[in-house]
Formats: sequence, C-alpha cells, structure tokens
Amino acid sequence: MKILFLTHRVPFPQNGGYPIVVCNTIRGLVNLGHEVSLVALNAKKNHHQHNDDDKDLLSRIKYRAFDIDINVSVFDVAVNLFSKTSFNIDRYYDVGFERLLIAELKKTNYDIIQFEGLLVSLYMTAVRKNSKAKLIYRLHNVESQIWHRLAQQKSDPFKKSYLKMHAKRIKNYELQQLNNFDAIAVFTAQDKSTLLEYGTKIPIQILHLGINLDHYKPDFSKTEFPSLFFLGSLDWLPNREGIEWFLENFKQELTEGDLRVKFYVAGNDIPERFDDFEVMGKIFIQGEVDDALEFVNSKSIMIVPLLSGGGMRVKIVEGMAMQKCIISTSLGAEGINFKNGEDILIANDQDEFYEAIKRCIADEEYCKSVGLNARKLIEAEHDVNKVTQKLIEFYQKMI
Repeated sequence: MKILFLTHRVPFPQNGGYPIVVCNTIRGLVNLGHEVSLVALNAKKNHHQHNDDDKDLLSRIKYRAFDIDINVSVFDVAVNLFSKTSFNIDRYYDVGFERLLIAELKKTNYDIIQFEGLLVSLYMTAVRKNSKAKLIYRLHNVESQIWHRLAQQKSDPFKKSYLKMHAKRIKNYELQQLNNFDAIAVFTAQDKSTLLEYGTKIPIQILHLGINLDHYKPDFSKTEFPSLFFLGSLDWLPNREGIEWFLENFKQELTEGDLRVKFYVAGNDIPERFDDFEVMGKIFIQGEVDDALEFVNSKSIMIVPLLSGGGMRVKIVEGMAMQKCIISTSLGAEGINFKNGEDILIANDQDEFYEAIKRCIADEEYCKSVGLNARKLIEAEHDVNKVTQKLIEFYQKMI
C-alpha cells in the first residue's frame, strides 16, 4: 500500500510520546514492505542533527517538512475571545502548507492518508478534494476532554472560565470533523467510548501503542535504588500540571519528611519557574536528557501524576518495557491492561501517592517484581510487530 502520514510537528528527534508513536508506526509499516510518505508541519522550526535511528528511517520514506509560525500575540488572544473557534487549533492552518499538500496528492495516488491528531484535520477538506484515499484519523487524545479536565483542576474563576470556553470550542470542532473521516484509530477503550458518546458513526478501531522491544534493555547494575523520577515533555499542559501538583504536594515530604528519597525531573520545555522546586542533593530539575532510556534505566521508581488528558501515555509503556516500578494515576494508565499492585501501582490522590512511594522505597524486591510483571505485559500486548499487523488488517478492511 501507499500510505501518507500527516503530522502537526516533526517527529524527530523521538523525544516524546507523539514522535515515538508516529515513527514506530511508520517503521513497522516500512518493515513490512509498504511505501510510506510523511508530510509534517514544523511548528518549532526543528532542524536538529538526525541520529542514526532517524537517518535509517528517513532513508526509507518520502519526507517533507514545512515551517509554520504558531506563535500567538496578546492581541490575537484578545480577538479570539469573540470568535467561535479556538486559536489553539486555528494557528496550525497555513495556506502554503495546504498548497504543498495538494501538490503531493496530485503527484501520488495514495491508498491511505493518516491524520495524526486533530490539528492536521484542518486540511481534510483539501485532501478530500484531491485524493480518493481512505482517510484515517488517529486520535492521540480527545482534545476537548483535556481542556475540560484542565478547567476542572483550576480554582481561579477566570482561568476556569477561560479553559472551559476553549474546551467547548474545541469540542464543537471535534464534533464537526469526526464523521468526515472514513475511520478512526484509538489507543484505549475509554477514548472509543467517548467518541461513541459524541455521536461518531464511522468505524472506530482500538489499536494498542506499539514499541520496538529490542530497544529496551534494562541493566539493574546501573540503577539507583531507591530513587524517584518523572520523564515527560512539559510543553504538554497535562504533564506540566501533573508534575507541578506533585512537586507542590511532596516537596516537603521528599526533603524534610518521611519520604527520604531523591527525585529527578527530566524532559524538554521545562519552564524556568520549576527551578524553584530544586533542592540540592534531594530534588533535581534536570531538563532534557541526552539519552532518555539511559536516564530511565538509571532510576528505579517512575512517577506519573497525570490529572487530566487522555489516550495512552507512551512514557508509561516505555517505562514498563524497561522493567520500572511505576506509580500512576488511573488516568495516566488508561489503555493499559494492568493489575494494580502487580505490574503497576495506582494512586489517585496525595495520600495514595504517599503510601505507594513509602512502600516502594522500602522494598527493592517488590519494585523489581512489579517491573518484571510490567515487562511481560508489554511483550504480550505492545510489541510493535503485532500492533502493526493489526493496523494493516484495519487498513485493508477499510479499502
């Protein structure tokens, strides 16, 4: 098959959930002999040096990136208050990118065009007019749900009202777009249920997140026990909100209380204000790390305090593949077929996080057994080869 992927950001380097998912999917399809193209919006003007993994994948696909400016001025925000749409979506539309996309569609007859997330759905009308391909929408998150949950977490009346406004506008846009695709792929049963509640009539397929297990090789001789860590991109609001909540609630316990364990925070786009949480020798705000898996391997207990958002957390799947003992909210672990206390620990409030951390830092063997069970679960359900085969069957069914 000839398959085109449309993304709202360049998936290189693979340093976050979205790029990891996109690249793993493309790699799996290419490995099975399919012809894949990738056309990406380059919102961050990302021109990094490609590593060997990136170069290998790029050599096997057709790839185009288009620079786009998504910055919004204070004036733009003020004007948007009187609009019916959200600038969080509108800013990803660029007429130049649309022309590039149309030219690509006239040049190649694709069988499948996969829209990776809601933000590239802005170009669906142009794609429909210029291609007979089946249009698949892969839902990474129910975007309006994220904004609604963010609003629920706010105590400030203005912030709560502002976020609710955007949640409503984004939901209206989602409702307009969903049934215009030919089919939708989701990661979790929860997301499928939400789409059905939204009145989605087209086929919805649950396809687990797949990873290349050969890349995940834990080495316990290099692991610090006990140690807590968080790894995630803080340009994604739910991640930033969750880790801020955790630091505000546990800073004192980690530095002066009973939870005497070092805590490491790593990821890209960490705001400068997070430096205020750093405590010498106890809490480390590290920022972006050179090798994410090496960082994960070096620590023992992973914290995922996700309070809003949806879809499936790639970092949890990667952490489980690295045999980490993970403490997560129920929301963070959505889509994973876990058994609480056996292959992950679920904590949904401050008290539950406290008890889970206390138990884990006191019992290294228990942590290792949870991590081992986690790896077995990922091998059974998240092997990229198995997931890709199911994706191909889904495509063939649509065609």
